[in-house]
Amino acid sequence: MISRQPPNDAGVATVWTALAATTLIGVTVLVWWIAVAISARHRVEAAADLGALAAAAHAADGPTTACARAAEVADHEKAVVTSCRWHNRDAFVEVRAAVAPMPGLPAPTAKARAGPVELPP
Repeated sequence: MISRQPPNDAGVATVWTALAATTLIGVTVLVWWIAVAISARHRVEAAADLGALAAAAHAADGPTTACARAAEVADHEKAVVTSCRWHNRDAFVEVRAAVAPMPGLPAPTAKARAGPVELPP
């Protein structure tokens, strides 16, 4: 006669706990990675907006001076102006982050436009 013993499930809780901890760590890293990318994108967009506003504010000084001011403002925001051009008194500024937010992510870029405000008569 063969005696049947109940299955031994000692250690199963350890395996499940390890799997849960690994999953939680993986999700945390993924959320952190996405948050860093979004934060970097917002910073570059702000740099583009501020650079375009600075260029528009100095439009009377000429395009060269205005674009230099845009580059200075972008530099304070840790961004680099890749393009600064003018069309009908509007400044078009393109910037990219000076460094990638983290390895494996490309440096984010952004564009902005600013020009004079026409007041109603």
